[in-house]
Amino acid sequence: MRLLLVEDSTRLRELLGEVVADAGWHLDAFESATDGAHAAHDIPYDLALIDLGLPDGDGLDLIRTLRAGGKTLPILILTARDGVDARVAGLDAGADDYLVKPFNNRELMARCRALLRRSPALAGNVLDFGGLSFDPQSRTATLSGEALRLTPRESSLLEVLIRNAGHVVTRARIEAALSSFDAELSPNALDLAVSRLRRSLGAQRGLKLETVRGVGYLLRNATDAA
Repeated sequence: MRLLLVEDSTRLRELLGEVVADAGWHLDAFESATDGAHAAHDIPYDLALIDLGLPDGDGLDLIRTLRAGGKTLPILILTARDGVDARVAGLDAGADDYLVKPFNNRELMARCRALLRRSPALAGNVLDFGGLSFDPQSRTATLSGEALRLTPRESSLLEVLIRNAGHVVTRARIEAALSSFDAELSPNALDLAVSRLRRSLGAQRGLKLETVRGVGYLLRNATDAA
């Protein structure tokens, strides 16, 4: 799961980064509406957390821009603005939920999980391929009914591959899913994650994680033509 945060408080960006990481998700955090809009254009985020008082404009304008651009991801407003009028304005601008600062981190994550469950792209979708299953909500995977022990990075790698099973996924696309803007992958991090995932998959008959040299990786049935 990859989240976008647009928030002008450095301390809050840092704190939320820790909270989201503890949940096994990625968070890309930006201070300005401009940077947030550019990031949302480039990356298919699963959820956006947007403050309203931003240094280069109002968060409501950013929300309207995202919706006008066809972005359908769930949006949760984080703001100190309270009152019925403020909440109505935020929801009318295109937000899906509204949380007033200061808030409890447990409530924040519960609201995030609720929004993700309602997301048409994610709700109830357990991904299955060749005896391998992955639940995007719980971030858990099973192989022939047995649970796999995966790190958050390996879980993200598996999600990208199983969502595109049977098709080559480029290194650049996988690296974008595994990294964040403020924590780029080390040169061999992807290769290491692939190696560990291969070991976790083991010698599962009929399933193969293949390296396509110079391009990327392919999760396929071993009986299919390469």
